[in-house]
Amino acid sequence: MADDHDKDKQLAEKPQTPLLDTVNSPADLRALPREDLRQLADELRAEMIDAVSVTGGHLGAGLGVVELTVAIHAVFDTPHDRLIWDVGHQAYPHKILTGRRDRIRTLRQKDGLSGFTRRAESEYDPFGAGHSSTSISAGLGMAVAAEQQGLKRNVIAVIGDGAMSAGMAYEAMNNAGAMDARLIVILNDNDMSIAPPTGAMSAYLARLVSGPVYRGMRETAKTIAKKLPSVFHEPARRTEEFARSFFTGGTLFEELGFYYVGPIDGHNLDHLLPVLTNVRDAGEGPILIHVVTKKGKGYGPAEDSADKYHGVSKFNVITGAQAKAPSNAPSYTSVFAKALIEEAKNDDRIVAVTAAMPTGTGLDKFAEIFPARTFDVGIAEQHAVTFSAGMAADGLKPFCAIYSTFLQRAYDQVVHDVAIQSLPVRFALDRAGYVGADGPTHAGNYDAAYLGALPGMVLMAAADEAELVHMVATAAAHDTGPIAFRYPRGDGIGIELPERGTPLAIGKGRIVREGSTIAILSYGTRLAEALAAAERLAALGFNPTVADARFMKPLDEELIARLAQSHEVLLSVEESAIGGFGSHVATFLARNGLLDGKLKFRPLMIPDVFTEHASQADMYAAAGLDRAGILAAALDTLGYDEAAMHAAADRIG
Repeated sequence: MADDHDKDKQLAEKPQTPLLDTVNSPADLRALPREDLRQLADELRAEMIDAVSVTGGHLGAGLGVVELTVAIHAVFDTPHDRLIWDVGHQAYPHKILTGRRDRIRTLRQKDGLSGFTRRAESEYDPFGAGHSSTSISAGLGMAVAAEQQGLKRNVIAVIGDGAMSAGMAYEAMNNAGAMDARLIVILNDNDMSIAPPTGAMSAYLARLVSGPVYRGMRETAKTIAKKLPSVFHEPARRTEEFARSFFTGGTLFEELGFYYVGPIDGHNLDHLLPVLTNVRDAGEGPILIHVVTKKGKGYGPAEDSADKYHGVSKFNVITGAQAKAPSNAPSYTSVFAKALIEEAKNDDRIVAVTAAMPTGTGLDKFAEIFPARTFDVGIAEQHAVTFSAGMAADGLKPFCAIYSTFLQRAYDQVVHDVAIQSLPVRFALDRAGYVGADGPTHAGNYDAAYLGALPGMVLMAAADEAELVHMVATAAAHDTGPIAFRYPRGDGIGIELPERGTPLAIGKGRIVREGSTIAILSYGTRLAEALAAAERLAALGFNPTVADARFMKPLDEELIARLAQSHEVLLSVEESAIGGFGSHVATFLARNGLLDGKLKFRPLMIPDVFTEHASQADMYAAAGLDRAGILAAALDTLGYDEAAMHAAADRIG
């Protein structure tokens, strides 16, 4: 009865959306009178707020593009016209309008909708996203593909101003500006406005310069200029550009070869619709439309606190209060930040670098105490790494804090600018391993493999939050080359933390449970699950050894050899992909004749697939990296058949 009451209450509180209820595709939207689109946008915003309050996810960015989403689908013939959302976390309104409304409350849930755009999910998602600044490159590729195949098609790339800080966006614009491909870039300026709109005059100018009359006059002027002596060509071009830029801005984009329109109010459909229509009908050549929006638009709590409501857990729509599960332990991110602050208090050469993620990496806390020693370089991971290398080359101690998944974007810089020169850059790899609802685009599964291949790189993985504190201290004290330490998303296990870390001996692990027959060698935060599996094995009559490797590079070869020579079974356990810790252990064992038939070695790792979004617990279970999976692997390696394993599991519960 209580469940029925809760369902009735939810139905009663669900927003009324009579117009949105008639829209199952963009074709339905295009059939509506233009004067109804304002109401549709209001209903779409209410539906999105209600849906995200149930699932959690990215809120502010999507609220900021509601009107823009409606306008694009009203003007362009999607999906024939290609619409690409950079990053993709602002695409929830787009998903609702493109046939996925019935599943919108499965966002980021297991077997539900992705929190980003995804090709396999809908024909309206022509290009998948997750990382930033890829939309213009992909859009240009699609525009060229259309041209090569003789198709008349618009390609629209919507990119936020934050994503414009990445060099890839400018590389793509530089390429597109030298071509006549049919590419429309919409710059969603939702933070630090490049040139704020000035009301009705700005909107009028945008309509004017995007319209056929002005563009026709511009082409006529170009034709006349060509008939003049060549000495007049460049002055004429600059005069026209200056006159337009004086009122509208956009000289940078013009220099890159784009026809610039804007800025315009991204929440005013009376401004958006005519400009988009003009641009749609403009013909060939790349065009950039500059729209100014507000993150969180239409929802007070999100407007007032854009950072807090960028990504949210489930929340109360009326109060905005987010429902977060209580924890007795701090997050790994906050532990890293506190540990780094303590080190920096004692060493004024320590500086911190982040790539547009000060809050996500905890460096906002560091910046409160050491503002002059904190550097946010924007979404520019390549620059962040080489910038850190430059500081290290001249005596500073840079901690480059980047999510594992984002460091992938700077791999060449890690190799060429840091590792080859043996510069002591300290890499703090947050969100290492499974990241749950953010799915495969954000999974930090590969750092152990791609960094482990580099000579001279020291690699550590924290088993718990106390170990993380010690690894920060180890990195601070390490001055002979690059060093990296990884730690996962989420909270620690709740153990007591030291006030300040103690540097660890490089390349040395530790035994945490002494036993025989079975040895479990853990690298990283699967140690707690390995110990839990060991207790279950002990209940079955075994007496397993459990060790914490601490280091993947250099390996503790003495410890591994000891485990291999004194046990029948050796399991390695890690929350990273093939090519990581287990591969290094296997190579050492093989090279040293320790796989002689007596020892049974099995590496446990993340499967060689892109794992779909789900809870982290579900991911660990599916990968066999929880206590049950480790227990099953140990018994199977010992030769127990499936029936015996089930019987054993029943005995220990």
